[in-house]
Amino acid sequence: MSLLAHLATLAHRRPHETVLRSGARTITRAELDAQVGHLADRLAVLDLARVSTAFDNGIEAVVVSLALRAIGAAHVPLPGFFSAAQCAHAQAAAAVEAHLDAGPAGETIAPGIHLHRKHAPAGVGLPVGTSVVTFTSGSTGTPKGVCLSASHLETVSTAIVDALAGQTPRRHLALLPLAVLLEQVAGVEAALWAEAEVLLPASAETGLVGAAGLDPARLAACIDQARPESLILVPQMLQGWLWGLGQGARAPDSLRFAAVGGARVPPALLQAAAGFGLPVHEGYGLSECASVVCLNRPGASRAGKVGRALPHVRVEVDEAGEVLVHGPRFLGYLGEAPMAPGPWATGDIGRLDEDGYLAIDGRRRNVYITAFGRNVSPEWVESELLAEPEIAHAVVDGEARAETVAIIAPARSGLGDGEIATAIARANARLPDYARVHRWLRAREAFTPGNGLLTGNGRVRRAEVLARHAADLSQRAGA
Repeated sequence: MSLLAHLATLAHRRPHETVLRSGARTITRAELDAQVGHLADRLAVLDLARVSTAFDNGIEAVVVSLALRAIGAAHVPLPGFFSAAQCAHAQAAAAVEAHLDAGPAGETIAPGIHLHRKHAPAGVGLPVGTSVVTFTSGSTGTPKGVCLSASHLETVSTAIVDALAGQTPRRHLALLPLAVLLEQVAGVEAALWAEAEVLLPASAETGLVGAAGLDPARLAACIDQARPESLILVPQMLQGWLWGLGQGARAPDSLRFAAVGGARVPPALLQAAAGFGLPVHEGYGLSECASVVCLNRPGASRAGKVGRALPHVRVEVDEAGEVLVHGPRFLGYLGEAPMAPGPWATGDIGRLDEDGYLAIDGRRRNVYITAFGRNVSPEWVESELLAEPEIAHAVVDGEARAETVAIIAPARSGLGDGEIATAIARANARLPDYARVHRWLRAREAFTPGNGLLTGNGRVRRAEVLARHAADLSQRAGA
């Protein structure tokens, strides 16, 4: 059974049950089914095969996504943190025929949904069965399209529900943008499969400010007021929430499961969450695998690991230490040759323990070799730095250097060099001498998706950060 068929069945059985809530607005299962059907009919008449969208979190975003799946169109969600140039690149690369947003310009095709016709380049092919094209920011400013089928997306979302069997949350709070695959698949679609209510606050209510700014107090208040049973966070949001709790904010006693992923999670951050009694569990996934691959879960969680593989995949580590994923995977990269059969080589270096729990040590391509011949995974060093509340982001490098250097983005404006140096010293105390940071410099600007230094999931674009600070690194860095 497809997700659409499942929702239609629920609409018939429990038509008056609330399924989506956004601010003061609610929508029942019967209303959702009717709105999706109406919009799908309207889009089908327009004969659209490739459609981009740009919506803040809300009811319309979910209705549009489901309607596009209903007509079999390729959906290209554009995150709000993409620049105008990145949006234009994505639309051209996917040969988008129309764009849907909240207006006010364009043709109104449903309440709060406006259509803009686009000039689609000729001769652009998509893999057969493409339902979603998600653009990963990668290590450069030009996003790369990953083509995914509806069956793959639904396999992952149902696997998440199965993994939480017996402890399935009944009220999910969507904090990440729905244009981010992690929230779409592991959050909203999994919740819809699980027959849960989905809360969809606008970004202004969640504390997300601009491209990647965060108001920790507002985030904490949003979570407390929503009283969710589940939510998904990226590490920076977890750090901000914990800071808010440390300042006196409350955590709802309703919370049963909080997943954190999208980027490496400092162990100290998870320890701090446990100290507040929060049920936070680390996971691991990739866009090419339609989001989540491994997940810690209640009763099956292990410190320092990203969890065990979900039921639909099998994970192994090859002789070189690279993580391989067997099972369903993406249809191919947009504009590139079809993928060869076999497991997906993730590019991540990891370890599997005897019980199947996976640890991720870093990206294979990121490992640097010091002038003394030591191989160091920068993510390891960075995770220790990010455990310090004064540090929002850090990028370290030691390739062919006698000393490891770091680029530091402070967690708050106004932090002095002395405070940052003290935080680095604390992190160094937890590291062996060959991995310690000996020189550092303050980042020229905050790391955000908008300026190209972060991906939408909060991953640092390492190559871009190093390139922008190359001149500074060639000189003597700050003390």
